[in-house]
Amino acid sequence: MSDRLPVFPLSTVLFPGLVLPLHIFEERYRALVRELQARPAEPPAEFGVVTLRHGTEVAPEPGEGPVPPPAPVGTAELYEVGCTAEMRHVSELPDGRFDIMTVGRRRFRVVGVAQGAEPYLTAEVEWLPDDEAPDVTAELLKPRVLAAFQTYLQLLRPGADILDQMPEDATVLSHLVAATAQLTVDERHALLAAPDTAARLRAELRLLNREAGLLARVRAVPVPLSDLARPASPN
Repeated sequence: MSDRLPVFPLSTVLFPGLVLPLHIFEERYRALVRELQARPAEPPAEFGVVTLRHGTEVAPEPGEGPVPPPAPVGTAELYEVGCTAEMRHVSELPDGRFDIMTVGRRRFRVVGVAQGAEPYLTAEVEWLPDDEAPDVTAELLKPRVLAAFQTYLQLLRPGADILDQMPEDATVLSHLVAATAQLTVDERHALLAAPDTAARLRAELRLLNREAGLLARVRAVPVPLSDLARPASPN
């Protein structure tokens, strides 16, 4: 089953359950916020967030540079899988801009994009299944990923307060790790597009062990990394 959904192309990857604050200043997206606000309270107002493969679809904010007309965005410019953003709080500023707080809700695959009568982009999407209850494999992977994640965070920010309470749900944990770890956009999108929680956790375990190994080796270097870039003295 496919549906038509307003989409907001961004340079970030949104995951279910994760918070995404947005500052809305372009008129086409102001119109989208106003339309979503005018809808009934149920079902919750949401729009799709899809990651751009390169560049940015959002024009500079007024005062930051020339504002070009909206460039057409096709399927080739977007990553295949996105996540809806549910509007939780909207603050309208005196000049008509909006500050909104959204939360990732459900994943979808982009079937095609279209610029119709609306000023903003829309897409035909098909919904991806979410794990109602993680399977046995996911439950077995969960403590291993949690331990690797805590080790990674300690290496990344030594002395910083590590999260005391980690999610008990394997799917929630998989989304938190994907959104928090310092990964490339390609890697984040691959995790968002993973077919199930077990596959996502398995990939995260490999990524976390890789990143922890890199961080450990960097911290074992006895001199500042900036010194390594200097030419050796002939003396």
